[in-house]
Amino acid sequence: MIQAKPQSIQQISIHRVGNKLREEELRLSKSCIDISEPICELLVRYFLSPFKNADYFNLHHESDLMLNEVYAFVSRIFENPDNLYDQSVNLAKHLYEQSVHPKIKAGEFYVVYFKDCVVEDEVVDAVGLFKSESKETYLRVFPSGDNFEINSENGININKLDKGCLIFNTEKERGYLVCAIDSLNRGAEAKYWMDDFLRIRFRDDEFFQTGNLMSMCQSFVAQVPDVEKKEKVEIMKKAVSFLKENEKVEFDDFAGQLLQEAQMRKAFVEHKRTFEKERNVVIPDKITVSNEAVKKEAKKVKNVIILDNNYRITIDGSTEYIEKGFDPYKEMSFYKLYFNEEK
Repeated sequence: MIQAKPQSIQQISIHRVGNKLREEELRLSKSCIDISEPICELLVRYFLSPFKNADYFNLHHESDLMLNEVYAFVSRIFENPDNLYDQSVNLAKHLYEQSVHPKIKAGEFYVVYFKDCVVEDEVVDAVGLFKSESKETYLRVFPSGDNFEINSENGININKLDKGCLIFNTEKERGYLVCAIDSLNRGAEAKYWMDDFLRIRFRDDEFFQTGNLMSMCQSFVAQVPDVEKKEKVEIMKKAVSFLKENEKVEFDDFAGQLLQEAQMRKAFVEHKRTFEKERNVVIPDKITVSNEAVKKEAKKVKNVIILDNNYRITIDGSTEYIEKGFDPYKEMSFYKLYFNEEK
């Protein structure tokens, strides 16, 4: 959970970054801007509300963190916040150099200094990097003499942040604690913000490792053949229960609890290798469980069996008292449910 008060915004610098490939301009402002208290309140909402459930990252470089441009420029801001404008120019130029995909849109680029943000129960300053690319049309109705007039204006929807990054002044040696989003792009053009401009990687901690383990289980269950839906639900329920009950987990024990058949366990281990390769992550053989990650991933676990368009069976307890069969006379499958009393 990230928290900040409206007055937490200390400085803000805005530039316009175009698409370099299309030879659009990089328009740099002359100084930071002054904003009123009501606007500050709107900006805090605009900048921070998308990060309620965002993942954590670290800035990264293969050889030396100081070669990561964002890390270097933001470090200078943390060392002396009065440097924000000069470093915002450096950041804007760096972003412009990465804006070479034909689908990248021009937009306003904001560099913001936040004072006393709360993240993971720690009070720290933060630097925010944001870009607004999409504009919406709004109607403006206003009185004119004895009547009213209507005009249209293009503006930014404060409920839709296009691209954002919050860099907190903690974990500096690991590349700072970072939250980042790109709500517009999902394809190759999205990489310029996350990979080329920021150069971030997932924070490799208990939360990240536990989340990867849960995600790997869900992807395995989704693709494993010849297993009934109720058994898939049961596997995921076992996974959630096992992680909730244990502070530390060894992968072999975890696989044994979930899957009784040796062939299924073997497939599970092979799927782990495939998952790690595809996601470019490593799931350690021993994991310290993050309860927060278990709660987050448990919400994604599907415990509903959908039958045609008529029925939905929600399984909150064990699947022990659910049987599946086939009626040859009606030529239809069925589920049989056992229970003690109807409530």
